[in-house]
Amino acid sequence: MTASPMLAQTSHTALVITVFAVFVVGVVLISLLDASQSDTPRRFFVSGRRLSSARNGIALFGDFISAATLLGTPGLIALAGFDGIPYLLGPIVVWAVILLLIAEPFHNAGHYTVGDVLAQHLRPRPVHMAMGLATLVISLFYLTAQLVGAGAIAAPLLGISGVAAQNFLMLFLGILMIIYVVISGMYGATLVQCFKAAVLLVASVYLALLVLGKFGWNPSHLLGVAAERSGVGEAFLAPGARSQGGGTDKLDALSLQLGAVLGAAGLPHLLLRLRAVPNARSARRSVQWTAVLTCVFCVTAGILGFGSAAVLGPQAVMSSNSSGNTATLLLGGSLGGSVLLTVMSCVAFATILAVVAGIALAAATSLAHDIYGAVIKKGRATASQEVVVARASVVVIGTAATAIALFASRINVSFAAGLAFAVAASAILPALLFGLYWRGFTTTGALWSIYGGLICSVSLAVLSPAVSGTPAALFPDMDFAVFPLKYPSIVSVPLAFLLGWLGSVMGRERPQPAARSAFELRMLVGSDSS
Repeated sequence: MTASPMLAQTSHTALVITVFAVFVVGVVLISLLDASQSDTPRRFFVSGRRLSSARNGIALFGDFISAATLLGTPGLIALAGFDGIPYLLGPIVVWAVILLLIAEPFHNAGHYTVGDVLAQHLRPRPVHMAMGLATLVISLFYLTAQLVGAGAIAAPLLGISGVAAQNFLMLFLGILMIIYVVISGMYGATLVQCFKAAVLLVASVYLALLVLGKFGWNPSHLLGVAAERSGVGEAFLAPGARSQGGGTDKLDALSLQLGAVLGAAGLPHLLLRLRAVPNARSARRSVQWTAVLTCVFCVTAGILGFGSAAVLGPQAVMSSNSSGNTATLLLGGSLGGSVLLTVMSCVAFATILAVVAGIALAAATSLAHDIYGAVIKKGRATASQEVVVARASVVVIGTAATAIALFASRINVSFAAGLAFAVAASAILPALLFGLYWRGFTTTGALWSIYGGLICSVSLAVLSPAVSGTPAALFPDMDFAVFPLKYPSIVSVPLAFLLGWLGSVMGRERPQPAARSAFELRMLVGSDSS
């Protein structure tokens, strides 16, 4: 019996639906039980800054590992072999960047958002507005990708098919996300993230051990069988085994990797978690926990990828999903039967739900704190007002993202997620690094960098082949693709850094030495009131 029909077997449907229902009820109960933990902005946004480094690090790992990493990376390795390995190295590099450059100074310097950090020594209202808009754009792109992916992945698992079924699942996930984030804020999101991370690691490691056991605990034997079944022999274990494009495709892959590494270090929902612990030392330890867990998961994902190629074969993987996104699920069903298939399916669903909750919370925080509190109310908003606006923002953002996902259900999930990373790498990270480490950085430089990176990355993406001009594009019958790459990071990131420098040295505004000195002192020693 082949693994591909396993996903469609109706005998699994009842078990999957039962486990899904138990998980959904558990999520709602968690949100209700923890509603009292979210009655102030500090509690709602960052769980009162009372999380331990271990707990926050596990939740940060849960925030970071999306469905694209859980399902897409092993599938890519199953189809492309060695060429998929760089996608495992990127997440590890991300946490090295965050640990060395961002974790401690970011925790010490701000309150909740990146706008808070920059506002310590720049003009507050313009930078809060710019960062708030950038955060909303990034969050909508990322939420759309996750919701579309949820519909595409979960529908076959539940034994249903068709556009209407996928739309229903996207709508259901959007509503569930809104309910528990509105009620419990970060405290409830942390509990779900920790649960998801624990189940994800246990299930993935167990499946990886099944793979190694099948091949006599000999990785060399595993790789040899994977290469043999790949159809390209030993070339499967060398660079370029599946590459078919020319220089443009290679440049596009480099641009995607650049955006993934730098963009992850600027994702608002990851940065928000750095403020959920009591001090900078705990923030650093949280990142260390996340880095270790990420390394374990990446090794596991590599085993699952080559295991899928060896056990199932690339053809069986592609017959189920052309991008290989169901490889891990197929492998679980082949080695562990319906029970493990159900567990891995629910892990995938929990992964999507946990990630969209973190993104929605970060977007709501930015809308309530940056745009409403700092810009509209000019810093005079009360605590209760910010919480009310944040909860309303979750509803608005969740509804908007769900509506966009329903409208753009044909969009390529990898492209939408990659675009979110590209915008974060272009609009947030350059301004954040300049703000932390360059004394000559000014408000003009910040605005040029943020808006320039935002406009450039989104514009180039709209003018790319992923949106028009190709059969797989969002608008296949139109052609306005004048930019040859799908992912704009290789252009937009250097441009954002350049604009930040040019705006600072050419603008009329001069740096404020006193404000900068106070900021640097705060960045080094922190503030109990922050």
